[in-house]
Amino acid sequence: MLETLRSIIQEVNEARDLTASLEIIVRQIQRAMNVKVCSVYLLNHNLERYVLMATKGLHQDAVGKASLAPDEGLVGLVAQRSEPVNLEHASSHPRYLYIPETHEEEFESFLGVPIIHQREVLGVLVVQQSEARDFDADEEAFLITLSAQLAGIIANEEARDAITGFSPTGLKTTDAFFDGLPGAPGVVIAEAVTVFPPADLGAIPKRKIDDTKKEIEFFNDCLNAVRIDISELKMKVKGQLRPEERELFDAYLHMLSDNALGAEVIAHIEQGNWAQGALARVARGHIRNLENMDDDYLKERATDIKDLCSRVLFYLQEKEKKNRQYPERCILVSEELSAAMLAEVPKESLVGIVSAKGSGHSHVALLSRAMGIPAAMGILDLPFSELDGKEIIVDGYNGRVYSNPSDELRERYEEIVREEEQLSEGLESIKDLPCETLDGHRVELWVNTGLMTDVLRSLERGAEGIGLFRTEVPFLLRDRFPTEREQTEIYRQQLEAFEPKTVTMRTLDIGGDKPLPYFPIKEENPFLGWRGIRVSMDHPEIFIAQIRAMMKASVGLNNLQILLPMISNMSEVDYSTRLIKRAHQELREEGLDVVMPKVGVMMEIPALMYQIKLLASRVDFISVGSNDLSQYLLAIDRNNPRVAGSYSTMHPSVLRALEWIAREVHEADLRVSVCGEMAGNPGAAVLLMAMGYDVLSMNATSLLKVKSVIRNVNYHQARDLLEKVLMEEDTEAVKAANLKKQLTIFSSSWFKEDIL
Repeated sequence: MLETLRSIIQEVNEARDLTASLEIIVRQIQRAMNVKVCSVYLLNHNLERYVLMATKGLHQDAVGKASLAPDEGLVGLVAQRSEPVNLEHASSHPRYLYIPETHEEEFESFLGVPIIHQREVLGVLVVQQSEARDFDADEEAFLITLSAQLAGIIANEEARDAITGFSPTGLKTTDAFFDGLPGAPGVVIAEAVTVFPPADLGAIPKRKIDDTKKEIEFFNDCLNAVRIDISELKMKVKGQLRPEERELFDAYLHMLSDNALGAEVIAHIEQGNWAQGALARVARGHIRNLENMDDDYLKERATDIKDLCSRVLFYLQEKEKKNRQYPERCILVSEELSAAMLAEVPKESLVGIVSAKGSGHSHVALLSRAMGIPAAMGILDLPFSELDGKEIIVDGYNGRVYSNPSDELRERYEEIVREEEQLSEGLESIKDLPCETLDGHRVELWVNTGLMTDVLRSLERGAEGIGLFRTEVPFLLRDRFPTEREQTEIYRQQLEAFEPKTVTMRTLDIGGDKPLPYFPIKEENPFLGWRGIRVSMDHPEIFIAQIRAMMKASVGLNNLQILLPMISNMSEVDYSTRLIKRAHQELREEGLDVVMPKVGVMMEIPALMYQIKLLASRVDFISVGSNDLSQYLLAIDRNNPRVAGSYSTMHPSVLRALEWIAREVHEADLRVSVCGEMAGNPGAAVLLMAMGYDVLSMNATSLLKVKSVIRNVNYHQARDLLEKVLMEEDTEAVKAANLKKQLTIFSSSWFKEDIL
């Protein structure tokens, strides 16, 4: 069975489109199970009916025409129940519905299994026989297993069709959408630009070109460059290999000749495909064919093809990168975006972000919020390679991406964009006013930063301090560790810009979703592994250099405080503070007038919640990292899009933990802040303020929204709301209670979407 399954999946993967895939499925299953009929019905969302899309055994004229509603027939029954239906006498079942155009009256037995992808029934896979019989357990298991394997392929093919503007039945469609997770609030309509990792043959998007002659010349130039490389490599190893071993290089050169791979690629370019896409298509075809060979020698040749084509692709990408032109307004789309990819796009051109992987709490999402750019993350079924050059809509509030937008949908989102602009202009009037409730309760609004551009935006919006400067950002944007002098210059800029306001600098927090490109950390469970202060403790030379740079930068300004991340026990606090004191003493001995800064810890590991009184004798303040604290309390990887939808800082247990922390810290006579993304959520900010947090630190784009909400609430009413919310049983009940209260303050659709 396993070999049959593998063979079917392999052939389906090589199909050119959805129609071809479905034809392969019905033909292969009919043969493998030795049945009279195999059919696939897919849900057409426009019609809300399950349409016969392919069959082997029923009349072909019925394909694309015969259909059933979800409450009709045995196909509808399978879909409704989301489970197999196995019948010996199908025609006697009360849900049996005869469809004349299929001519299925001669088939008595029926086995149907649902095709389910991410909880949605995409369709139904059916086999039928003439004689009355029960399909046995092995046959049912085979069909269920195959259906599960095919679901992702079918979902992906349907998504590709939706982007091209056609339904599975060939009807023209508009407003195709793909749901993911909110990354950064806002709405944008612009042209998509698909980006991908270098020299990755599997990630190249489709792209059409007009000047095929120029593209062929470009491809030949790159091909010749690789030929030269291979020839030089052959000469370099001449004295190290036997003549018969050096013949391998001749084989490589032959593969690259105009009569081999080169000719195939050029043929695809002549059809209007760009060189990278043509090369990737040819390479993938040869690699698949060779890997399926029984002969071990031929299987090994797949590696040769992959290596050669990757070399050509490298030249294609390097030469194109130098001439890369981005649209005036573009939305960056990728399977998995990185900070480096964002940095390559001119700042004035980048207006939106879409990532098939990641979540609203990934590092790229944090950067997009800091930059004020709408983002949608974790759209697993997004055929991102098909979006290049197309106009799309990104709804960052709901984590949704639209392609082929209708005029009506575009107008609706354009109205939201205009409303956002008007509201932003209206909020400017309160930037210099204090953040206090109607009855005079004061809370400070600080900002999270990582780049100098964040600082300028923060000051323009009335930030009262920096609650979290992510020192790892300058590390992430380099190809090596920055020197102590380079760090000092970076930190000095931040401290000077905010002086005399306090600047909280978190020590290097790498690991988890933030590995450095030149200091990779590979772990099976990175969020519970070597990250944050654990890395610094194992590399005190990196830690001390950073602390020295911070203190040097603060000379004469004295507005620095240091924050230690990922603390889980007192020994880590003691070790870190000992090194900080040592660095301070060294600088004093070097003649620098350095004031010892305040030192605090990030409360993000639940174990630390129960040691607050011990912490009080060792540190000067506590800052809650609500992102990781929530992740660890809920045992949900917030960067995994398959489960990130269940992650929420509004979970009742998270709120109770936060309320406990605020109370315990105040009893220990320390100040407490929140520097996680929760602080920038207007609805959540009201609850945090009611808990007694002294400082809320957030991205600059959220400052005025949060201030506007807090200035329009009464502190005692917020306390009443908090007490009610803490009694709720689940996240949805918390959101409903909080949202209802907040909507009495604002009627704007902007705040309705962004409040939670």
